Amino acid sequence: MKGLVPMPFNETHPTVTRITSSFSSFSSKEQIIAKYIIDNPKKIIHSTISLVADDLGVAEATVFRFCKRIGYKGYQDLKIALASELVQPIKDIHETISEDDDEDVIAEKVFKSNIRTLEETMNIIEKPAFKKAVEAFLQADRVEFYGAGGSAMIAHDAQHKFLRNGMKTFFYSDSHLQIMSASQLTSKDLVVLFSHSGATKDILEIAEVAKEAGAKTIAITNLAKSPLSQLVDIALYTVSAETEHRSEALASRIAQLSIVDALFVNISLKRQDIVKDSLQKMRNAISMKRL
Repeated sequence: MKGLVPMPFNETHPTVTRITSSFSSFSSKEQIIAKYIIDNPKKIIHSTISLVADDLGVAEATVFRFCKRIGYKGYQDLKIALASELVQPIKDIHETISEDDDEDVIAEKVFKSNIRTLEETMNIIEKPAFKKAVEAFLQADRVEFYGAGGSAMIAHDAQHKFLRNGMKTFFYSDSHLQIMSASQLTSKDLVVLFSHSGATKDILEIAEVAKEAGAKTIAITNLAKSPLSQLVDIALYTVSAETEHRSEALASRIAQLSIVDALFVNISLKRQDIVKDSLQKMRNAISMKRL
């Protein structure tokens, strides 16, 4: 059937342009879906496949087949591609730092870059995924945080935060200890993995071991198709842009920390009595460290 023949996949070809250029080759039902995507790319990013199907009065399977038709593995892949394309102009918005800039101008540009990273990350957070992440924390007996390199610092910060609300949290800086601990987890436990690239070998190995042990897995990673985002149960995405003097991974840590903070506040509100008791115990203990 003409409507089910996959189109050639081109990673550099923007999704909306790809759909528009092939519009005439689609069946009448496919054209309805195509027009909806062209007219509502931002809505697609924040909608589930069932919401889109309901809006169009078609079956979810029809939407899924269309995603395959235009070269994606499914609806989630289409969403990621659209989101990446929509935030691509960040690279033009970020002001380039020049050698002629003085200290104040450089500081201002760095702050603006961080603000833009936070705004764009906030705009692409998927509400259903975020809610599932909160629920996973609330249901977990034990939470382990993993990261390599710069991401390890974020994982350590997250472990410190959630320790304050009375949860059993763990962080290991050594990759061998990480994978050893992951192998001992159970279905009652949760693993949170930080990786900007989503392709760090150590983190992927830990994710696989944790899943084999039955633990729930959450990734906080860059908005892109990556091995990690495909492997975990829940993926929360960040957006950041790279400039000549500021790496993409460096900018993303601001967004990663903010996602951790948003999770922490949500979970603390749902565990208020436990958090209050835990914080009091910690304050009493820490007071002994002060003169």
